[in-house]
Amino acid sequence: MNYSRQRQIILESLRENAVHPGAEYLYDIVKKEEPNLSLATLYRNLNRLAGAGIIKKIEGLEESAHYDHNTHEHYHFLCTKCNKIFDVSSDVAPDLLQKTESQTGFKVESYDIIFKGICNECR
Repeated sequence: MNYSRQRQIILESLRENAVHPGAEYLYDIVKKEEPNLSLATLYRNLNRLAGAGIIKKIEGLEESAHYDHNTHEHYHFLCTKCNKIFDVSSDVAPDLLQKTESQTGFKVESYDIIFKGICNECR
């Protein structure tokens, strides 16, 4: 992927805001540093970064997608009260991929596991 100043600003903003932001939230942040950036350009760059495996696009949490700079194996927890998204170590369910494949015969190409409930702060 070729270097782009806008893409670099988007990636840095995503890394600095590890709240798994949606595009609109990220747009408000990036717009301060890059005022000429359009929302369409932001979406295009997010999709390119996700397609290249540099970031992760998380779908299914809400109507709009969220983005995660952490591409290592992990799960997510969505607080249904405050809507914050937290990373959950994949150590909570070790060998889940291997067990799924061995018990079903399926070949898993990718997966997203999302827990939903109330976070510690909201409890």
